[in-house]
Amino acid sequence: MAKALLGYVGGSDPRLLAEMRRLQQRVQDLESELVRIQSENDALTAAAHSESLLDGIDIDVPKAEPALT
Repeated sequence: MAKALLGYVGGSDPRLLAEMRRLQQRVQDLESELVRIQSENDALTAAAHSESLLDGIDIDVPKAEPALT
C-alpha cells in the first residue's frame, strides 16, 4: 500500500526526473547564450558609439588657394 501511495503522490518517476534534468540543462544553456549575446551586443554598441580613428587626427593640410586668372 505504501508503494501505491508513493506512486500516487508523485514519487520519483525516472522519466519525470530525466525530463526535469533535461529542462534544467536547457535553461542553463539558454542563460549562457543570453549572457554571451548581451556581451556581444554591449561590445558592438560601444564600437558604434566610439569615435572613429580618423576623427582624432588633426593634420594641418594647407587649403588650396583659388587659381589666378
